[in-house]
Formats: sequence, C-alpha cells, structure tokens
Amino acid sequence: MTRSILTILSIYILLISGCGKDPALSERGAEKASTGARLKKIRIAVIPKGTTHEFWKSIHAGANKAGRSLGVEIIWKGPVREDDRDEQIKVVENLIASRVDGIVLAPLDDAALARPASDAAREGIPVVIIDSDIKWKERVSFVATDNYRGGAMAAERLGERLKGRGRVMMLRYQEGSASTTQREAGFLETIASKFPKIEIVSSNRYGGATTETSYGVSENLLIKYRALQGIFCPNESTTFGMLRALQDAGRADKLFFVGFDSSVKLVQALHKGEIDALVLQNPFRMGELGVQTLLTHIRGEKVAPRIDTGVVLATKENMQQPEIRQLLSPDLTLWLK
Repeated sequence: MTRSILTILSIYILLISGCGKDPALSERGAEKASTGARLKKIRIAVIPKGTTHEFWKSIHAGANKAGRSLGVEIIWKGPVREDDRDEQIKVVENLIASRVDGIVLAPLDDAALARPASDAAREGIPVVIIDSDIKWKERVSFVATDNYRGGAMAAERLGERLKGRGRVMMLRYQEGSASTTQREAGFLETIASKFPKIEIVSSNRYGGATTETSYGVSENLLIKYRALQGIFCPNESTTFGMLRALQDAGRADKLFFVGFDSSVKLVQALHKGEIDALVLQNPFRMGELGVQTLLTHIRGEKVAPRIDTGVVLATKENMQQPEIRQLLSPDLTLWLK
C-alpha cells in the first residue's frame, strides 16, 4: 500500500515539474519574449568631429530632437579636439563593440575614418556620413551642406564688395577635412573665374583645429600682409581666431572679412561691422536628418544617397530676418537638457 502511494506521488511530481507543461502557457511565454524583443529601443550613435564648437552643439541638438520624436536612443560621443583622429577612431571601434544599431559619423579625416566605418558595415551596423564626406563607398547616405557652393558664395561676396579688385588672403582649416577643403576650393576657383583682377596673396596656411592655433597663424599673416582688402576663413575656429587677431591689430573694421558658421562672438562682430558676412550652414537640420535618414534605412526603406541641408549668406543687412536669425542664434536649450 505504502509503495503504491509513493509511486502515485512520484508520477504526480513529474507531471507538475515539466513533463506535462501547458502548451498555452508556453505560447504565452514565447509571445511575451517576442514582444520584449520588439520593444527593444534602437540605439543610434552620433559621432561628431569634436564636442566644443557651437556647430557641434547644434548637431547634437538636432540629433536629440530626431531621437525623441522617433523614439530611438541617441548616444553622443566624440573627441574633444577636432584634430584627434586616433580618439575618433577609438570611439567608432568602441561603439561597434557595444553593438549599436547604427552610426551617424562626421569624419574628421576623409581617409583615416574609412577603415573603422568599413568595419562597422562589416558587422552589420549601417553608417550615415554627415558634414564632411569620406573616401568610402558603402555609406548609407551623405547628409551635408554643399560646401563648394558655400566657398563660392564667400568669393562672390568679397568680389562684389571689392568691385573686382584688391588683395585677398584665405586661411585654411586643416588637412584631411573634406568639408573645408571643398569650401576653400569653391572660394579660390570662383575668385579666379569671376574676379581675375583680385590677387590671392596667401592661401596655403592652415589655422588648425582650435581658435588658439588659428589666432597664432592669423597674427603672423597679418604682420606679413599689411596691404589687404579682404579675408576668407572656412569654419568657426579659423573665423574666430582671425577675428581676434584683427581686433588686436586694430584692423577689424578696416577690410572686408567673410567667415563661416556662427557663434555668439561672431554674431556680435557681424552686427558691429567687424565681419562683413558669414556663410551659414544648418547644423541642427544636419543632425536631425542624419538620424532620420539612418532610421529610415534601418526600417528597410530607401533613402537618397545625398541630402543637401542648405547654405545661406548672413550680412548686417539681413541678420534680423527670422530665418537668418534662427541660424545665427539658435535656441538649443530644449534639446540639450
């Protein structure tokens, strides 16, 4: 009798411990796991050239806006200085290892970042390039300003202000930066073709990645070339470095100076007439479209291989127009909280 009871109990325990699982329960468990997988938040890494200039803060804000509206997580990570190639490469490699779902990259060197971008694609992580192009064919899309056009606009402004005659110099940014190289080419080629009587006295000096390095180079150039009527600088740091050198030399309002991008100090100088014009991109839109384009691709939809985010010229005369004012002094607080 005792042996029969023990046998019955053993069979019962086996049944309730798994040999007789309810199929409905199993299906509900699988459905719950599947739903959890579907609800996993997509993670998109946005990697700027640097994190200090106002331009990159606008990129960050635009990316955050897209992330919030689309329900994806934005990982913002980049080098502090815009000449730290090794650090940017390391950032890309670390994000590949963390298995992000996609990367929006502003490569600070068009050749050096090709290998890590290719590594990402090989691991199944799609890459959208923003701001500066790259020597790599597998990018999902290139979202950026028409940089050549921006340089040409600067040349047209200076040429018109100088009435087609005068001595002009251009301070370059740094080697390997595709965006500024295009601006510099647009400026030089437009001056040569449209204003052949304007003399370019210097166009081969590089300001480097920071305002301080640009300031030092600018000081030396202003000492060497005293008889100048015009200057062009192709990005925020070179523009601000040159502005400071002109101010210190007492020459800030003595010639026509066209710069690129915007910051509080540059807007003040534009208002005071120390800068004649600023070529403006739309970095907020660039960051937003970079994320939107990548997510569209991740969802299996077709995207354009090249997206132009626009370029305009700001002057003292038009700087109060709403669309220009928004580009000169964007309110980023909502998106950078």
